[in-house]
This record gives sequence, structure tokens and C-alpha cells, in this order.
Amino acid sequence: MSRNPQFNVGLGLVWGNLFKDLTDEQMYMKELEMGIKAEEIGFDSVWSVEHHFDSYAMCPSNFQALTYIAARTSTIQLGLGAVILPWNDPLRVVENVAMLDIMSGGRVLLGFGRGLAKKEYVGFRQDMAESRERFDEASRFVVEALETGFAEFDGKYYKQPRVEIRPRPPRSFEGRLYGVAMSPDSVIPVAEIGATMAMFVQGSIESALPAIQAHRDHFFKKFGRMPNPVAMTDFTYCHEDAAEAERGAREHLSAYFMSVMRHYELMGTDFEGVKGYDSYDAAAKMMRDMGKEAVLEGYIQTQNWGTPEQILEKFKKRMEVTGGYQQRFCCSFGAMPYEKVEASMRLLGKQVLPEMRRIADDMLVPA
Repeated sequence: MSRNPQFNVGLGLVWGNLFKDLTDEQMYMKELEMGIKAEEIGFDSVWSVEHHFDSYAMCPSNFQALTYIAARTSTIQLGLGAVILPWNDPLRVVENVAMLDIMSGGRVLLGFGRGLAKKEYVGFRQDMAESRERFDEASRFVVEALETGFAEFDGKYYKQPRVEIRPRPPRSFEGRLYGVAMSPDSVIPVAEIGATMAMFVQGSIESALPAIQAHRDHFFKKFGRMPNPVAMTDFTYCHEDAAEAERGAREHLSAYFMSVMRHYELMGTDFEGVKGYDSYDAAAKMMRDMGKEAVLEGYIQTQNWGTPEQILEKFKKRMEVTGGYQQRFCCSFGAMPYEKVEASMRLLGKQVLPEMRRIADDMLVPA
């Protein structure tokens, strides 16, 4: 049975090593194994982040990771989630995307991000205050070059003499573009390049609606059609026993969340006065006022974990509130043992994913 082109359920890989007994090499091979098994289990796509310099998440090249997975699979889509544009030469991004799309037979989903962690910007000798403008320029650069087969750009940060892209990008990326929009400042630039909005769930779905609607409105104004439904990522643990599902989710979400807070220094003052990060500065102040325990509890409650029935119930509610969204699950996080990760993935594949597709077919009419 053909699947609804407006609904995609993906597996997210974050490559964190919070384990006490695994080397980075051992963790990497385990994560790759999960990415390969995602196809057999029934996921539509597998997504890889880009992160540097920290055990929180370590994937210096999601192109390389997905190339390995591409060679070991045949149908699953390969999601770059995301390429952090200010840290990459946009010309090399174009070339790498074209190569991966050719080698995988057109399976690439291309996501862009601008980055948030100060330590990563420092490591790449980049000024965070330039990130908004660099993202805006580089995203247009990449999209135009992939569509035309030629790179030529004259911006403030990127000045590219005309060169031909070889191997040539063989097919359009229309409908295959995604942009991480975790702040109001990112929503419009993502819509401007014709990309689907992507986000990690961090609060109530209701609180995300203004940003989602702003993306839809701008996209429709520019392109005369509605965008694909927003893609939302949850950190999930699925188990048939509700008590075990909650215990495991709480344990490993707590460990993961602490690594997030440390990596991004989210309750600190690093965002004060940094151009383009006003919303993160406001969020950091709010979290300091709430306190770490309250922030953690709120985060745990926002994620979609539980028994298959509980996960589906939350999915249905979100679909009703948003009018439709695409689901991504991160199943490996917070040093969760890999046998539990795989069992959770397989239970999702057997009892959750098919029902999600049925619900999406009822709600989402293909454009």
C-alpha cells in the first residue's frame, strides 16, 4: 500500500555517549546498527544530527553516517537533520548532498539548521551573532545550486564565482527540504526557502501553534500552496507495561536532559545580547526562575513515551491540535541499553507506526 506523501515517520539518531562502559567507537557501531534496522522495522526515514566536541551528541559529518546507512539499506529515506550551515562551506554542502542523493537513488531529505551551542561556535571560530545572516545566505546558496546545477552567489559572507556542480544534482529537492525552527527568528527564513518546518518537542503543542501558523502563512504567501506538515521529534521509550515505560523514560530522559542543559548552557547567560538569540535569552531567564527540577519535569511530560496505546493517544491529540504533523522518534538517548532501544523500536514498528499511518490517512489529504 502506498504511503501518504504528507506523512513521514522517522527514526532520529543523536549519537550521544553518556554510557559508562562503551567507547565512542562501540557507541557508533551500535547507533549505526539501529539506523540500519529502522528500514526493516518499518520507519519511513532515518535522521542524523550534526554535533561536535561533546559526549552530548557527536556526529561531525551526518553525510558520512548516512552514506554508510545508505549502502546497507535500499528504501528508507535518509534525513540530514540537520546540516548546520554556519559551520559548513555551502559549496561543499551542495556537492555532498548531490553525491549522497546519487549514491542512494534519490533518498535524501535535506535539513538545515543554524546551531545554538556556544562551545560549537567557539570551536569553529565563528561569531554566533552572525549566525542568522549566515544561515539565510547559505540556505539560499545551497537550494539554488541544487536546483540549477551551478553555484554562484554574491552575499555579505559568501561570495562564490560561478562553478558547475559535478556530479550534477539529478533531481529537484522540492518537497524534500526541511529547516529546524526552534525560535520565532527561524520560522520565516525556513518558509522563505520552501522548507518544511522541523522542531524538537520542548513544550506543549499549544505553545508551538503560533510559530507553526506563522510558517504556514508565510509559505502560502510566497508559494501559493500549503507546506508539508511540521515535523516534530520526540525522545521516546515504548513498552507494553505502563510502569516500565514511565520508569525507563524518566531515567533516561533525565540523563539526556542534563546533557542538553550542559551542552547548550540553557540556564546560563550566554545568550544575553547575542544577535538573533533573543528568544533563547528569554527562555533561559524563565528556566532560571522555574528551577532545574521543574524544568526537567516539564520536559519529561512533553515527550511522547509510554505504552503503544498511550503514545497513539498523544499522537491523536497532537494531530487534532496542529491539523497534522510528521512524527520522528529518537529511541536511543540517556545511556539507554541498546537491547531496550531495539525492543522499543520494534514495538513502535509493530503496534504504533501502522496505526499512525491510518490516522494520518484519515486526516491528511495529499496536496
